[in-house]
Amino acid sequence: MSFSTGFLGGGSGGRHPGWPCVLGPVSTRAGMVHARPLRRSDGDAWRTSRLRDERIIAPWDATSELTWAARHTRPMWHGHRSLLASGARRGEIVPLAITVGGEFAGQVTLGGIQRGALRSGWIGYWTDSRFHGQGVATAAVALLVAHAFGPVGLHRVEATIAPANRASRAVVAHLGFRREGRLERYLDIDGAWRDHLLFGLTVEELPGGLTQLLSRWRGPEQTG
Repeated sequence: MSFSTGFLGGGSGGRHPGWPCVLGPVSTRAGMVHARPLRRSDGDAWRTSRLRDERIIAPWDATSELTWAARHTRPMWHGHRSLLASGARRGEIVPLAITVGGEFAGQVTLGGIQRGALRSGWIGYWTDSRFHGQGVATAAVALLVAHAFGPVGLHRVEATIAPANRASRAVVAHLGFRREGRLERYLDIDGAWRDHLLFGLTVEELPGGLTQLLSRWRGPEQTG
């Protein structure tokens, strides 16, 4: 799954509505999915997951001069979490851990939060490979998109995904995101400037909130 830790700026200058938050649960084949703020104690699980899944995650991750192992030390976790927490306090980002049955399973982030006439943000996500193909990422994204259009007060959420990242594209397709175009040489990923596909969703397309998102994904008979 795709995930970016960058900030695009334009925050409200203070704490935005909807943070901190605990979202869920949503039932999946893997178990009950929640999304909650990152904890210091998540570091070991984060490191283990990211190191084990390097082959899966690295092709979609930002270019770095550091080795994969050097990017996933305990000090790097503390710096990563601190950066996200600071952005959340400034109202720029909603960074959450994904859990399945209480176990750390990845991250989902609403970032680049803009206010004023735009009121938009991007969404990024990744999950531990042990939970792939079981609806965990889709459930987490549904929770955060509904939160973005509810308490956070956004009008638009977008996702930018590498064309070859079929798993990540499937998540937004399940939830009804529109494909809006192709961004050429958009991000410096895995050592080169990569094209990305742009997907978007606005609040007018989601009057039913989380229930509507889950219905799009699983059908109305499975959303209860």
